[in-house]
Amino acid sequence: MGRVIFYEDRNFMGRSYECTSDCSDIHSYMSRCHSCRVESGCWMVYDRTNYMGNQYFMRRGEYADYMNMWGWGNNCIRSCRMIPMYRGSYRMRIYEKDNFMGQMNEVMDDCDSFMDRYHWSSGCMSCNVMDGHWLMYEHPHYRGRMWYFRPGEYRSFRDYGGMRFMSMRRIMDSWY
Repeated sequence: MGRVIFYEDRNFMGRSYECTSDCSDIHSYMSRCHSCRVESGCWMVYDRTNYMGNQYFMRRGEYADYMNMWGWGNNCIRSCRMIPMYRGSYRMRIYEKDNFMGQMNEVMDDCDSFMDRYHWSSGCMSCNVMDGHWLMYEHPHYRGRMWYFRPGEYRSFRDYGGMRFMSMRRIMDSWY
């Protein structure tokens, strides 16, 4: 079970809202959110309602001024999703092109650079997550914007702002 506490102002000041499950609109509980404490679990937070917009992965810890840390400017957390704890194997098929076309590779571990490992200069454009929960990044070495992927088919990353993913990592139990 996860628990995160959101605060209206930086440095854990102002009104707070405690969350133990997904919340599609934090704005309905508080006017703004500029800091938070993750008491347990792993979470994805979003700068728009309904799990849209920029997203960031959070694990146990304190985030006193996450906006400057992540470069979000004037945006603040508007929704959050708890990532379920997972203890099984990890497996994903990644494709060089949309709609599961082009070269395909089945992966079961982290990859810090699609270019280095698979010689894909354009990155990954679709995937099928069979097992586990994953983070994919727009740049090699787990940098840049990230997206959370749970089991399912993702036919086109154009639906994610046209991003091309260049690295990925598993969300492991050890992160909890």
